[in-house]
Amino acid sequence: MRILIAEDDAVLADGLTRSLRQAGYSVDCVMDGAAADAALTTGEFDLLILDVGLPKLSGFEVLKRLRARNAGLPVLILTALDGVDDRVRGLDLGADDYLAKPFALQELEARVRALTRRGPAGGSAVLRHGELSFDQVGKVAELRGQALELSARELTLLEIFMQRPGRMVNKEQIVDLLCQWGEEVSTNAVEVYIHRLRRKLESGGVKITTIRGLGYCLERTNGRQAT
Repeated sequence: MRILIAEDDAVLADGLTRSLRQAGYSVDCVMDGAAADAALTTGEFDLLILDVGLPKLSGFEVLKRLRARNAGLPVLILTALDGVDDRVRGLDLGADDYLAKPFALQELEARVRALTRRGPAGGSAVLRHGELSFDQVGKVAELRGQALELSARELTLLEIFMQRPGRMVNKEQIVDLLCQWGEEVSTNAVEVYIHRLRRKLESGGVKITTIRGLGYCLERTNGRQAT
């Protein structure tokens, strides 16, 4: 589950990032509205935590542009503006929830769980492919009913494939989705992560197939597509 935080208060942004990463989420953080709009245009996220008072581009404008692209991404607005008109404006623009500053981290985490529990675009939070399942909220992967021991990178990589069963995913897409915003992951590292994950899946009727020169695909070993 990948979350984008758009918050210009460095101390608050760092606290939110650390808290949510400890909770098992993959978190990217940007400090202004223009960067948030760029990240949302080029990246794939499961939740946006959006401060209204951003420099360069307001949070309201970021939200307006996001919804204009018909993006169904859940959005939690954070703001020091606690007037009714501001709350109504944010909700009318398409926000899913509203949290006024100051707030308790426990409350924010509870709201994040509520917004992500339904999964992307309102679907199930549990992804299934044959006898492989992945809980996007609990960050638990199971193969034939047995929990898989996966590193944080392997969990993120598995989630990428589970969201696209039977579809080709190229290395560039994986690098973009696997790394945190502003960090770098080499294609060589991607190959290592895929090799490790492939070994842990090979006994369960699911495999990661290499499509030479193009990318990778999560498939069942009997060739049937996921339902």
